[in-house]
Amino acid sequence: MPQKKNKLRNFKRKKTVKKKPVRIARKPKTIKDKKIKRCAKKEKIAGIITHYFPKISVGVVKMKDSLAIGDNIKIKGHTTDFTQTVTSMQINHVPIQKAKKNQEIGLLVNYRVRKKDTVYKI
Repeated sequence: MPQKKNKLRNFKRKKTVKKKPVRIARKPKTIKDKKIKRCAKKEKIAGIITHYFPKISVGVVKMKDSLAIGDNIKIKGHTTDFTQTVTSMQINHVPIQKAKKNQEIGLLVNYRVRKKDTVYKI
């Protein structure tokens, strides 16, 4: 009998391992996709800020769409989010009334803007 007891003492049970649920692979979303989806309903991308001059409060905008004086715009970026009315635009220090696609313009802004901020036309 003593031999049987030793055999029982050395017997170890297998531990049951819980299986983790299988995750379905999703397509990663980029920042641009999120921006476009969020603002695509009522706002249209007018351009992107390429430079900012703080002393005169002017941002340089690479135009993706047309923009005119009197239009309402929204400038949105990582730390920037405000709306304003376009009051002054210039190309090479010459005031203009309307900017066309693929032009780089100087836009008078009310607040600080940063490189790669997006300008939306409301």
